[in-house]
Amino acid sequence: MSNASPRPARRQGNRRPLVVTIVVLVVLLIVFFAFASVYSDVLWYQQLGFLNVLTTQWFAAAGFFIAGFIAMAVPVWLSIEIAYRRRPVYARLNSQLDRYQDVIEPLRKLLTWGVPALLGIFAGLSTATRWQMALLWFNSTPTGEKDPQFNLDISFYLFDLPFYRAVVALFSAIVLLSAIAALITNYVYGSIAVARRELRIAKAARIQLAIIGAIYILIQAVSIWLDQYATMTSAKGLITGASYTDVNATIPGLQILSLIAILVSLLFIVTAFTGRWRLPLVGTAMLVISGLILTMGYPWIMQRFIVDPSERSLEEPYIARNIDLTRQAYGVDEIDATPYNATTDATPGALRSDAETTASIRIIDPALVSASFAQLEQFKQYYSFPQELDVDRYTIDGKSQDSVVSVRELNQAGVGSNQSWYNNTLVYTHGYGLVAAYGTERSSDGQPVFLEAGIPSSGELGEFEPRIYFGENSPLYSIIGGTSSTKPVELDYPASGSENEQVYNTFQGEAGPKLENIFNRLVYALKFQSEEILLSDAVTNDSQIIYDRNPLQRVQKAAPYLTLDSDPYPTVVDGRVVWVVDGYTTSANYPYSKMESLSSVISDQAQSANAFVMDNVNYIRNSVKATVDAYDGSVTLYAWDENDAVLKTWQKIYPSNLQPLSKMSGELMSHVRYPTDLFKAQRSILGQYHVTDAGSFYSGDDAWVTPNDPTATSDATKYQSPYYLTMKVPGAEAPAYSIYSTFIPKASGTSSRNVLTGYLVADADAGSENGKKADGYGKLRLLTLPKVVTVPGPGQVQNNFNADPDVSKELNLLSQGSTNVLKGNLLTLPVGGGLLYVQPVYVQSTGNTSYPLLKKILVAFGDKIAFEDTLPLALDALFGGNAGVDDPTNGGAVAPEPDPAADNGGNAPTTNETLNQALQAAKAALADREAARIAGDWAAYGAADAALTEALTRALAASAQ
Repeated sequence: MSNASPRPARRQGNRRPLVVTIVVLVVLLIVFFAFASVYSDVLWYQQLGFLNVLTTQWFAAAGFFIAGFIAMAVPVWLSIEIAYRRRPVYARLNSQLDRYQDVIEPLRKLLTWGVPALLGIFAGLSTATRWQMALLWFNSTPTGEKDPQFNLDISFYLFDLPFYRAVVALFSAIVLLSAIAALITNYVYGSIAVARRELRIAKAARIQLAIIGAIYILIQAVSIWLDQYATMTSAKGLITGASYTDVNATIPGLQILSLIAILVSLLFIVTAFTGRWRLPLVGTAMLVISGLILTMGYPWIMQRFIVDPSERSLEEPYIARNIDLTRQAYGVDEIDATPYNATTDATPGALRSDAETTASIRIIDPALVSASFAQLEQFKQYYSFPQELDVDRYTIDGKSQDSVVSVRELNQAGVGSNQSWYNNTLVYTHGYGLVAAYGTERSSDGQPVFLEAGIPSSGELGEFEPRIYFGENSPLYSIIGGTSSTKPVELDYPASGSENEQVYNTFQGEAGPKLENIFNRLVYALKFQSEEILLSDAVTNDSQIIYDRNPLQRVQKAAPYLTLDSDPYPTVVDGRVVWVVDGYTTSANYPYSKMESLSSVISDQAQSANAFVMDNVNYIRNSVKATVDAYDGSVTLYAWDENDAVLKTWQKIYPSNLQPLSKMSGELMSHVRYPTDLFKAQRSILGQYHVTDAGSFYSGDDAWVTPNDPTATSDATKYQSPYYLTMKVPGAEAPAYSIYSTFIPKASGTSSRNVLTGYLVADADAGSENGKKADGYGKLRLLTLPKVVTVPGPGQVQNNFNADPDVSKELNLLSQGSTNVLKGNLLTLPVGGGLLYVQPVYVQSTGNTSYPLLKKILVAFGDKIAFEDTLPLALDALFGGNAGVDDPTNGGAVAPEPDPAADNGGNAPTTNETLNQALQAAKAALADREAARIAGDWAAYGAADAALTEALTRALAASAQ
């Protein structure tokens, strides 16, 4: 009797339900994770009020997936099924085919249904990703403009042609795969056989393959016919668009080739009835040979022997097409180009007619004063300002004032070791306040002069909601609004009464999805991988979770069809801080328009285009102005360019998402500006396309580029950025808030001249508070400089500044000891009949808590340079003591100094005792300030500077009496 125990078969069998249970649980968990992600998106879009963006995408993608699946799966299945059902009953098979059938037959039904289904899934996924293209075609809107070659509305190229080519490509793949499936099935089941070096095809197989071949060739005929329209956006030649060779050889060749393809498809139909394959095979060979001759050989011969010897004259009309349509596509066709006979002589009184412009010159550099804002207005380590601030304008005392602005955003890293989930999520939830400084003023010691500052916020901008829950540097997510107003936990701002005293607040309003039940909390606990959302007692049914808080991110999700400007800016509008975001509609299908990489043209870095960045465009419009409320994150989209056909088409797809321009408030209208990225794109185009004469364009003898930034400190070459300024441009009726840039000649080989050739400016002021868009908004003006007069460019002017012995001596004195000299933005203004350059000079100590102080102003006009403490003094020195600036204080800047040697301007000493005392005090303060400057004692320098200002104020008052 054996002692061996029996095998535990029953125990192994009991494991199967456990394994099945585990698998089911894993699948359910994966499904729930996917559902949680989808459900959180629904809650987010629903709260924002743009749920239709999500549902439209879902329904469209699902619909086109089904369409693509059916379009692929059904023909492939039919092809296999027909081939199988029409197979010979008594086919003679060789041993190899017998083995094939033995393997395939048990799996035949699975393959018959599985292969078409698998191919259908791939086709469905491909078509689902192109739902936007399909909806644009279905809702296309005519532009009212026609192309010069085929006389078709340009909407055909924007919406129709891409869709037609995609459909043709899909059906080509469907028919080709159906043919392969039919060929394999017929071969395996004996309908196609090779015996004794002879190909035998059964009648049913012949008919099937011939008809499929005819359909495929017919589709290729359609594809070839559409290829002629693609020459309108081809960039393979001298220009973008159809050239002489394309129009006279390629396009006719494609038309002929399409007709040949139709004839060849008819030969396949004949074969289906006659069984003779020679005709379609010969026809197909002739089609291939004809294609080589008509699309390659003949065009090459024409280009080589006809066009190249006379290229300029033959290509001239097509270059003219390229010039006209490129300027039209980039919105520069109505630019006002005028010669500007700039003088280089600084004559007394030359600026008197431009007093409004000179009084508005911005001397505060938004790229340098971030540290000043941080030191003076940060208050606590958990606040921060961005590296580069923004420029806006506000109406103060009835006058528009350029301002440097920024919001005080939350910086949780400043909390240091006190960071925890509770603090980061529930306590430190928002920034506080908008800070704005006069762009034209500085204090006596070089600090910005704030028009809105402090905590709580106070200043010239009135009452507004200061809390910043949505910003460019907001935390990943926060939970707000869920605690009782009697015991709030959200840190609002530090109180001024005690250093450690804090003021707390509870958010009031709707800003994010509510965590009103356990299910919602579980969904977001999974989304953010944070169990505290589910377990914390501070999260209540009234709590809201806010995320995706960057203004660009919110607008992009609300309007996924837009390309967004890279520089959103904050402003105070109707009692709220809002972010203003510019949105563009773009296309890469505009006929005859030059293609540009958008990321390259808007970048300030002088670098070649990245071949892997798929953002080529040849059409752009600033079609949408969007706002994001900094308090509750609400997004509002305004249809800005109501004539844009692309925007009109998207409005048909999302009919309720955009507000008409009439809904924009007057106050918001007064802060809307011409966008930076659009201006950069237009600047890039106009470097070449300012030339409207086709002959000159062909020669390329007047190409321009943007000058390099002369103040850049890094090794990488950087283009000079466009700048916002209030100015009166020659030819304009009044000063306007504007954006400008300059041009210098494009380098030819190793030679490069840094002289001005052009000055581009756009009226960036959208309108006043009357709520109507200004007629002049977006008006582009191009001042072309004379070739016979050498007007220094930015690089040459900066070099002159650096090489001037007096300036160099002053800068060396300023940089002595533990201080650095920082050169601000080099501004260029068309005033005084020429070009005036203005550059603020900052001094910053090397200490940890230092910040830049504006101490000097550099100006240049022609070859003359001045370097003084204030802009009026510098202009007076440059223009011989009479710059035409009536306000010597320049809006609160340091007042001009009296000349001690002149003793009251050269006149006899006055008998006014008060005035004499004030002048003596000013003289003493001037001496003290000079001594402090030489000694490098900047604290004493600032005190003496303040004393000088006070003495001059008393002197002016006494003089008035």
